[in-house]
Amino acid sequence: MSYPDQFYYTESHEWVSLEGDIATIGITDHAQNELSDIVFVECPEVGKSVTAKEATAVVESVKAASDIYAPVAGEISAANDELENDPALVNTSPHEQGWIFKLKVTDPAEVESLMDHSAYEKFLKN
Repeated sequence: MSYPDQFYYTESHEWVSLEGDIATIGITDHAQNELSDIVFVECPEVGKSVTAKEATAVVESVKAASDIYAPVAGEISAANDELENDPALVNTSPHEQGWIFKLKVTDPAEVESLMDHSAYEKFLKN
């Protein structure tokens, strides 16, 4: 498994791609592999304000349901509507088409407190 260099990662296996003050969030390749076949994704409501580490979305697989947490505080600016009809995008393209929501970040510096790709890979080994 490889993890994009420019992304940030959480201990609960979300990834974050930051462009200006907009963070795109999804689950990592590791997380989707552990969950196996994704059958349903409940995206958050656009306009909702969330705090860091708040349960914000839900991913259900044939194995389990898992909360997806907001890695940083902000306001939901978009939800990936494609997942409603094709939740398997989280499995087939976890770091591209399988993104779950976008967030207008309250404090972009908060993102820098997350793990970079090499720290996340080390985290997975432990």
